[in-house]
Amino acid sequence: MKKSGFTDLPLHNGRVPPWLYQRMTNLGRAIIETIIEEYGTSEVLRRLSDPFWFQSLGAVLGMDWHSSGITTSVMGALKNAVNPVSKEFGLYICGGRGKYSRQTPEELIRIGDQSGINSNALVRSSKLTAKVDNTAIQDGFQLYLHSFILNSQGEWTVVQQGMNDSNGMARRYHWHSPSIQSFTEEPHTGVCGKNLGKILNLTHKSAEDTRHSILEITQEKPGIMIREIQKLIMPRHHQVKNSDINLKRLGAILAQAYEGYNRDFDSLLLTKGLGPKTIRSLTLVSEIIHGSPARFSDPARFAFAHGGKDGHPHPVQTTVYDETIEELNKSLKRARMSQTDKQAAFKNLHKLSKKLENNFTADPSKYDKYLQKEKAESYKYGGRTAFDKSKPPKKDNDNFGPRQLKLF
Repeated sequence: MKKSGFTDLPLHNGRVPPWLYQRMTNLGRAIIETIIEEYGTSEVLRRLSDPFWFQSLGAVLGMDWHSSGITTSVMGALKNAVNPVSKEFGLYICGGRGKYSRQTPEELIRIGDQSGINSNALVRSSKLTAKVDNTAIQDGFQLYLHSFILNSQGEWTVVQQGMNDSNGMARRYHWHSPSIQSFTEEPHTGVCGKNLGKILNLTHKSAEDTRHSILEITQEKPGIMIREIQKLIMPRHHQVKNSDINLKRLGAILAQAYEGYNRDFDSLLLTKGLGPKTIRSLTLVSEIIHGSPARFSDPARFAFAHGGKDGHPHPVQTTVYDETIEELNKSLKRARMSQTDKQAAFKNLHKLSKKLENNFTADPSKYDKYLQKEKAESYKYGGRTAFDKSKPPKKDNDNFGPRQLKLF
């Protein structure tokens, strides 16, 4: 069994503002559609089962890069984006938070009746995944969100999350059907949350005897630690510190966007007169679509695509966000018309940034100046947070100049 992640997620209150939620829905739909076009629905399910990619997706969509709210908002936006075109995509999203999680069986039965998929088996899988994470793993986290994502072939992924009121933390659990040989023996692709010590984990391999005898001897407790393969610990601080990101990767993207390294881009992108902030955003979106799993070890970096609703690393730059959605949708239309060079422009963005990294040296001392510039300029690009719109600095003197963007 593979267990791909371990993440500490601080619990955050509040709602996603409508102006951001609609953009999350639109960009989420375009990203999912592009992945389906390029790699198929199985790849969408695999990525959603990867906690590192999932956190990176939430950051690129403009959510708070480190909080538990990413799970609820991303799954809500994707459900809103995908389900109206489920038959076309061959992908379905059920469940959600609170009362919506309890509607999952009815939704699965309805999908089964419409598509011919064995809904009884899917309902059983949905209930078992929830039961395992709420009962067989007694780690102090009570489930409050359950999302069940499936394709037309009956392959599925589950993303569910629990909260621990005593420490203000959340834990996210990821499941992927192709990797499951047993529901009761190490079935997860990822368990995301801070290690709080010994727990009752009846899914551990060494708990096999206990599982067999627990029907008769319910007092038996193995008291075994959850195994950890990878750790992604999301801190409580809101600001994006340079220690939270791979500066070499971010620096290469900035050089590509601001310093003239984009002359090898597909002409379809260059002729649109896109600004450097949109090139930066498109490059990070391209990485979400085409990047390998190793590229998502620092999810905070993807918050630089559009910003975050809490203002970190900078306010959401809505005009950049809208240009990104527009360009990605145009790319999808071109791909439908051409049978040869699908998504060439976006692949080139990702490939070039990787190439630039090879000989790139980061200068962490200039990181704070870059953040200062982005926050100061956000009002020019429709900058918004969940609280207010960005305003010009008291003295709107652009002392940062283009050359100051040679930060790394």
